[in-house]
Amino acid sequence: MSITLALAQLNPITGDLEGNAQKILAAAQASQQQGANILITSELALCGYPPRDLLLDRSFCQACEKNLHTLSRELPPNLTAIIGTIAPNPDANIGAKPLLNVGVVIQNRQIIDQFAKRLLPTYDVFDEDRYFASGHQAHILTFQQGEQTIRLGLTICEDIWNDEEFLGKRLYPTNPIAELASAEAQLIINLSASPFTVSKPSFRQALLAHTVQRYGCPVIYVNQVGGNDDLIFDGHSFALNHQAQLVAQAPGFQTSLDYVTWSEGKLSGRSEILANSLGDDHQQIWAALVLGIQDYAEKCGFRQAVIGLSGGIDSALVAALATAALGPENVLGILMPSPYSSDHSLRDARQLVTNLGIDQHTIPIANLMQGYDQALEDLFTNTQPGVAEENIQARIRGNLLMAVANKFGYLLISTGNKSELAVGYCTLYGDMSGGLAAIADVPKTLVYELCHWLNHQAQAGYTAPNFPFTAPEVIPQNILIKPPSAELKPGQLDQDSLPAYEILDDILQRFIDRHESTAEMIAAGHDPAIVTQVQQMVTRAEFKRHQAAPGLKITSRAFGTGWRMPIAAKRKFVS
Repeated sequence: MSITLALAQLNPITGDLEGNAQKILAAAQASQQQGANILITSELALCGYPPRDLLLDRSFCQACEKNLHTLSRELPPNLTAIIGTIAPNPDANIGAKPLLNVGVVIQNRQIIDQFAKRLLPTYDVFDEDRYFASGHQAHILTFQQGEQTIRLGLTICEDIWNDEEFLGKRLYPTNPIAELASAEAQLIINLSASPFTVSKPSFRQALLAHTVQRYGCPVIYVNQVGGNDDLIFDGHSFALNHQAQLVAQAPGFQTSLDYVTWSEGKLSGRSEILANSLGDDHQQIWAALVLGIQDYAEKCGFRQAVIGLSGGIDSALVAALATAALGPENVLGILMPSPYSSDHSLRDARQLVTNLGIDQHTIPIANLMQGYDQALEDLFTNTQPGVAEENIQARIRGNLLMAVANKFGYLLISTGNKSELAVGYCTLYGDMSGGLAAIADVPKTLVYELCHWLNHQAQAGYTAPNFPFTAPEVIPQNILIKPPSAELKPGQLDQDSLPAYEILDDILQRFIDRHESTAEMIAAGHDPAIVTQVQQMVTRAEFKRHQAAPGLKITSRAFGTGWRMPIAAKRKFVS
């Protein structure tokens, strides 16, 4: 007799306790029909991850416990479920945090066991020590099915991320996996809620393949999927056998139920593992951003989106993403030409609308600009037109877009990229207006790469649920080849104010993601004056980023939850 384990890759909504419980129940019922003996969910699957300060609300925590008990009574009686949730900390009365991040084991509709997360991350987007106390010991669950018995080593997310051999250093004093191996665990199970960043799915698999090879213990990894605020969870749950070979691979960026079997001490899967099942970086980024927009809109109660179309590459990419996420019938593009808008920009924007099949409306802003000039004429007497007047144009457009969003209940998606947001090449209350900044973590050079990738995929006949385009061109060719410009004054180009984007993005990646010093960036071949200029621009723009719409995180260092720089600060950069 064998033991079948189901990997439930679900998309919870943070705080939707009843809805999440129903998703778990549906997965349990489907798993039972497929002959599963054990169901495994992701970390905090019942309350959704990350719950953040909802955990400070005692009534929320009590409701979570109540829903867990209700769910336990509804689960199939012959299915054992391992479910991620929260639990009161019995040591809270002696000064410890009041909650534990736990997995509970439900068998025969009774909670028979509980294990707590031991390693609590406090870096980047994680702040778990704010809410949770750590578990103190390795946890083994002995499960028996007929003549088959298996010792399951139960862990939660970060518990697997402390292998000094693979990572080059220990992040925590304790290594839960080593302790489970010493306790003779036969199979490691990890309930995870690991947010997506570029190349992270393959990194996770490499980490756990090393774990299997080091300790000789196969692994089942179950990850959450879905967009929650700025974080996108890619899923990509998987299982590795004793030889660190993939025996199960869940798809990325969608819910799924996958199955593995334990028989006579060996782990095997039911489905064939496709070559390159994780996809390349561009496929992953595209899928992540589409899912991020889709879930942000749905979970916040929006069905339709509005986007300002300038005829430039950033708004073109955002419009394509929104079209894939929401459907062309639910996307409205607004063209807002000024006297400085080029004819080709308007043509390019209209061609994009045609390519995507979305609706569009044109609102010229020349008269509105004149109205502002007249209103400010006395105050601005004896001054020369400059940035203030240029930014008025952006703010007029932002106001118009917000008016449309308010009138019709649309989600306004802003179109600024990471390079612009980093150096402040954006207008507060202007092009930064919106409810979601879809590409705020996508550098300008990557914007171009994604647009070229889109067209290449369309021409090659690529098909995927998140790729609805059938025409051979998605982004008009002229948008790809013309120099980028804000078109707020005659003949304006981005490169008049910024270094070339190839140089800028490399400096930003070194400065923001790698935390390199001025000297290190200069040693890498960058001009000292440009390095110092970029560093100063990043620092000066901090106040803008604190007021920006939430942006979807795809890199290791995004301007969002994990970015905690002061505004009122002084930094000296020496070249």
